[in-house]
This record gives sequence, structure tokens and C-alpha cells, in this order.
Amino acid sequence: MSNTPTDFELKKSSKKPLLIGIAILIIVILIAVFSLKKNQHSSDFGDVLKVHFEPAMAGEQRIIEFVSQNIAPDYGIKIEAVGLQDPVQANRAVNDGQYAGTIYQHQWWLKQVVDANDFKLTPTVEVFQWAFGIYSDRYKNFADLPNGATIIVPNDGANQGQALWLLQRIGAIGLNPAIEPRVAKLRDIQDNPKNFIFKELDLLSLPRVLDSVDAAIGYVLQFDAGKVPRSKGILFPPAPKTFASRLVVATEHLKNPQIIKLQQAFADPRLDEYLRTTNDPLVKNVLTPVSAE
Repeated sequence: MSNTPTDFELKKSSKKPLLIGIAILIIVILIAVFSLKKNQHSSDFGDVLKVHFEPAMAGEQRIIEFVSQNIAPDYGIKIEAVGLQDPVQANRAVNDGQYAGTIYQHQWWLKQVVDANDFKLTPTVEVFQWAFGIYSDRYKNFADLPNGATIIVPNDGANQGQALWLLQRIGAIGLNPAIEPRVAKLRDIQDNPKNFIFKELDLLSLPRVLDSVDAAIGYVLQFDAGKVPRSKGILFPPAPKTFASRLVVATEHLKNPQIIKLQQAFADPRLDEYLRTTNDPLVKNVLTPVSAE
């Protein structure tokens, strides 16, 4: 009997596709776990939400402490005031999830910082207004400023716009109507009936040069910090609402339950009442309720 060859040959099945599939599955699982842990880390602020204030502005710390003690417990959160001298690094800490938020800036200053550093930050609820003042060592009233008087204004874009807008609102100057007032620069002054001479200077330096110019315009708190008495304030015009302080948070955390509660706490009407009635010298007439317009 002869052996006849078969028409087919049995081959041992390869395990390579199965091993590759298992390896891919393990990689997918590891990526998912890592991503979950990363998201949990970036959005979990712990038991206490750290809210930044600028150390040079002590009234901001008082506001955070008031909210922490009197309002936050009703929303089921704990708040801690933290000061960091470098405002850009403070924004970076919020951007990176180290701080829950900051209250030291209005939306236009924030825009400058975000544009320069590519942060992903969002201004949320309005918190307070910084009182603005026009100060003089030489005159008692703004109307007394002579023709050709020298007035110092802030040199940064956002606050210079605010100063010029204030002067336009009281009729001291006229700005180019084609320019949005909040972004106005000295070159945009079109009407200057008293021929005021405007010079620019860093905000923090304004109090130091007051005795060498006719007037300077800036934040009350910075003149207070520079030991310039309020009696040298010759006009305190209300600042436009658009320059109100905002609670600024990381954009990626806007839907975080803790951040939502934080916004609710700072929007609580008890804070507005505190700003209206407090006798704390670091807050009264320095940080004011948000204006109507």
C-alpha cells in the first residue's frame, strides 16, 4: 500500500496577532488611566481653595477673608487668601491649577497678561472697583488746575485708557471718537481746552513725583501706600464698570463644581453690602462696590 501525499498541510497558528492586540490594549488602558489621573490632579484643588491677592493691595486680602469667613461656608467651600508679589506668576499659578483664582485685576489688564503669556484664563464675576483719584500738592480742586498744567497718567495701556476715559467723562479732554475709550492713548486726545501737558509714569511711581507736577491720576490705594493723604485728592470720579475687578479662573476649570461655588460666593450680595458699609481703612473708599455703568 503506497503512501499518498495529502492535499493540505497543517500549520501551527501564529500567536503574533494576539500578542500585538494585547499590547495595544494595555497601552490604551495605561493612556486612559494616566489621562484620568492628570485631569483629576489638574481640577482637584483639595479642601481649601486658594485665591490670590496682590500683597501691595492689602484691602484685597480683607475682601477674600470676609468671603472666607462670612460667605464661603454657606456654599460648602473653604477659601484661603494667598499673596504673591509677581502678578504674572500668580496668573501662571491659576493657569496651572495651583490657585483656584485671583481677584487683583480687571479684564483689560488680564487680556494684556494672557496675550503676552498664552495663559488660558477667564474673567468671571465682578468683585469690586478700585477707586481712582486725581491728586495734587499744589491745588485744592480740579477746576483750579491752570492752563498748561502738567498731569501724570499711568504708562501701561489698560490703566492709561482708564485715566483718559475718566478725564473725558468729566469734560476735561475729548478723545478721538473712532477709538474705544478703554484703549485710548495720549495720541488719541483731540480736544484739550486747557492745554494740559500729559506725561506717563509707572503706576507705583505716581505718589513719589506728586510734588514735582501739578496733578497725577491713579488708584487711591497706591497713593495711600505712598503715604499721600486723602486730603490731597482733588477729585474722585467713579471708574467705568468695565474696569471692575474680576474673579479670574483657569478656563479648563470653569465647570469644576468647586469653581462654580467659588464664583457664587464672590457674587453673593453680602460682599457688596460689606463694601458699602465697612469702616476698615484698607477697604473703605479704596475698594468700592461695582458701579452701575
